[in-house]
Amino acid sequence: MSDYITLARKAIESQYKGLCTIYEYVEIEEPDTGETIVSPEPVPVHENVPCKLSKKTIAAADGGEVANTIKYEPVLFISPDIEVKSGSKIVVTQHGVTREYVKSGEPFVYETHQEIMLQRADTT
Repeated sequence: MSDYITLARKAIESQYKGLCTIYEYVEIEEPDTGETIVSPEPVPVHENVPCKLSKKTIAAADGGEVANTIKYEPVLFISPDIEVKSGSKIVVTQHGVTREYVKSGEPFVYETHQEIMLQRADTT
């Protein structure tokens, strides 16, 4: 990796103020039959990974009868060394707030970082 990429990566990673845990469905062995199946629940594959949660766009809250509709597109910035599969569940804690995200998008991987669009669990 060139010096300028290393410096750029360090600068980006210095902005990581959160930690995330990434969950995926994985193949497991069925205890009764010994058959390989997909886990019924996602399991953690990466824990306490430094990251930064940001937003791509934001719009004014849409007032409804019960509650406002959340209108923004969360984006996760994370090391390019971490493999994140599309559809992963990701739990992020940043600035003392923990949120669960489902259906992560396809990662856009760069030399210095990767960006992953997320969908909040409570807006599905």
